[in-house]
Amino acid sequence: MADRPSPTASPVPADDPVSTVLVVGGMTCAACVGRVEKKLGRLEGVSATVNLATGRAKVSHPASVSVAGLVAVVESAGYTARPAEPPAGPPDPTRPDEHRRPPDGPPGSGGEEERREHDRLLVTTLLAAPVLLLSMVPAWQFRNWQWLCFVLAAPVAVWGAWPFHHRALRGLRHGTATMDTLVSLGVAASFAWSSYALFLGGAGEPGMTMPLSLVPSASDGVAHVYLEAAVGVPLFILAGRWLEGRARRGTGSALRSLAELAAKDVAVRRGGVERRIPAADLAVGDVFLVRPGERVATDGTVVEGSSALDLSLVTGESHPIEAGPGSPVIGGAVNSGGLLEVRADAVGADTQLARITRLVEDAQTGKAAVQRLADSVAAVFVPAVMSVSVTVLGFWLGAGADRQAAITAAVAVLVVACPCALGLATPTALLAATGRGARLGILVSGVQALERLKHIDTVVLDKTGTLTSGRMSVIAVTVPADADADADAGEVLRLAAAVEQGSDHPLAHAIVAHAHRQGDGRPLPRPVGFAAAPGSGVSAMVDGAEVAVVRPGELSGIPGRLREAVHAAETAGHTAVLVRVGDVPRAVISVGDTLRSDAYRAVEHLRRLGLRPVLATGDREATARSIAGRLGITEVHAGALPEDKAALVATLQGHGGRVAVVGDGVNDAAALAAADLGIAMAGGTDAAIGAADVTLVREDLQALPDAVRLARHTLATIRANLVWAFGYNLVTLPLAAVGRLDPMIAAAAMSASSLLVVGNSLRLRTWKPSRPRAFGHGSGRPRTATGWETAS
Repeated sequence: MADRPSPTASPVPADDPVSTVLVVGGMTCAACVGRVEKKLGRLEGVSATVNLATGRAKVSHPASVSVAGLVAVVESAGYTARPAEPPAGPPDPTRPDEHRRPPDGPPGSGGEEERREHDRLLVTTLLAAPVLLLSMVPAWQFRNWQWLCFVLAAPVAVWGAWPFHHRALRGLRHGTATMDTLVSLGVAASFAWSSYALFLGGAGEPGMTMPLSLVPSASDGVAHVYLEAAVGVPLFILAGRWLEGRARRGTGSALRSLAELAAKDVAVRRGGVERRIPAADLAVGDVFLVRPGERVATDGTVVEGSSALDLSLVTGESHPIEAGPGSPVIGGAVNSGGLLEVRADAVGADTQLARITRLVEDAQTGKAAVQRLADSVAAVFVPAVMSVSVTVLGFWLGAGADRQAAITAAVAVLVVACPCALGLATPTALLAATGRGARLGILVSGVQALERLKHIDTVVLDKTGTLTSGRMSVIAVTVPADADADADAGEVLRLAAAVEQGSDHPLAHAIVAHAHRQGDGRPLPRPVGFAAAPGSGVSAMVDGAEVAVVRPGELSGIPGRLREAVHAAETAGHTAVLVRVGDVPRAVISVGDTLRSDAYRAVEHLRRLGLRPVLATGDREATARSIAGRLGITEVHAGALPEDKAALVATLQGHGGRVAVVGDGVNDAAALAAADLGIAMAGGTDAAIGAADVTLVREDLQALPDAVRLARHTLATIRANLVWAFGYNLVTLPLAAVGRLDPMIAAAAMSASSLLVVGNSLRLRTWKPSRPRAFGHGSGRPRTATGWETAS
């Protein structure tokens, strides 16, 4: 195989580690996982994490170790491997790839392999059903029935069970044993004993009948054949693995759902001509059309038109988002209203949908600490079971038991053992949980992040962009007490906005935007003679009057009502500006960063989950205290620089706290990296998102407590899976060893064990966060201004 660079890493110096993802085929149980990890780990500087449910190995290795060398090592262990090609952008739902094939099939097998498995199961069922019925219903056992069963059982034991024999022989060549080795030996032993009994042991005599017994017994003096075990074992395990494969593909359906969000084609305007092109051919700067009912093809900015966008499938946002000229839009959103013209700002791998897909893929390769223990057990499980089976056979024969009873007990031990459930306990739950999290707007970097998320007890919250919207807006417009509140406030706002049109200051943008929202549709007047005084304000002639929007300065010369408004704004941490028309003070406009409407509920939910909220912000003390007071947060750290936030995290950790930091800016990156768990908000900077373990894509702070609940529920599911996987083997292996478990029943129990683990994980796909309904009405509950401030 020709050497080629790692598909997941850029060229790096030879001593620096790189990460490569391999698609591994032929793994069927946790013993396979352990063998692949062990073989790769023998290379100097190489470590690997293998996921049974996805069939992927994430390998960290020096750049000097080639990808071809890694593939060769996996193949030397008896498995197939190839590098996973990274998508250039959002996955194409029309293209079959490794996400759509059976997880345990060979790379590139896709639907063809699935059809072969289905056909093998169907033929095996048709051949095995008569054998099972005749063997278990004595009344139907006609003369020479056993020979008919032998003829039907032979192709099942050889061709039907060939996948197990093939993988067992391949493992034997490489000096390893897996679950397939146990199944192959069980089928071969059952069929070999039945053939001996038929041809040499007297069971082939015409008129022979065999009583029904689900518990093996050799005390009746009847020559037994175990053809029902020879066909029942491959039948039940083939059926179990086929159902398990379907269920496992269900747990990993998040990537297919993301693939289906990508638009296939798009209408673009180039050179004034509209034409449809494949969405993959879009370039940055192209203007494309989004008609009602269509998906936005890629991330961009609205150039013309207005509409409501449904983001529920992309970010989990429950309510449509209004979009108009200048509004950013996300690829995959559905246009619910009018025609939009959008300028493409990002394409391919740079889009948010592509980033979400990569985060989900990366998260699904992780492994919990308890899963590593399970994998260690599984690595020695198969050889141990084979030793137990030989010991059981020798003990029964040495104790003078009948040969058929001894062989039955030994075969039952081989067949009932199930390391599959151990290998599936964590990855299937993680697949389902990360997929469900993505649908709820919660992107988790891996199972380690889930583990830390479950155990945090302190949450450090940034203010701007986290608890607040991060955008300046008008809080209130206050006019003198003797004015017509609504009419005069609206007119003064209109005049102030007309002046502020000439300014680029954030306060100006907030006043102009508020005037447009509150206006009657009339355009704002055009200012004449605009002048700006740095640190003071702006002024211009509007409709023949001189209008100035300035800082209040000396308050003695303005009406009492306006002085009170200035004091109230300063107390709340807002900025107050005075509007003068001529020399007359006409209004005070309070501008500030507004609290998110869901912030109170989110903080309250965190408290009810047993978490301690802490506010850390670089803003002023008055502003921080005002926000904290409305949310009921008692611990506040204001004026905090980036290094101060990181030091705060270290102090909290030094007092035994397990700290999560929630932020969205460059100034939060150091604290996010220092915390036990970093959580970045949706609109955060690349630095913040890169330093975070969890990203909340949904524009809803309620996603934060939802993430904690999801982590706790996922880890509870993983624990339940592992308890069942270990408990099942602890109970069934002794029963099989003492001869109280028929091999056929053992095969059904083994298949049921894996299905139960996968089925339990599947419940995470429909998990819904349960939230407290009732809240107190204390002073901490936020209030939102909905109109002009007219209180006396």
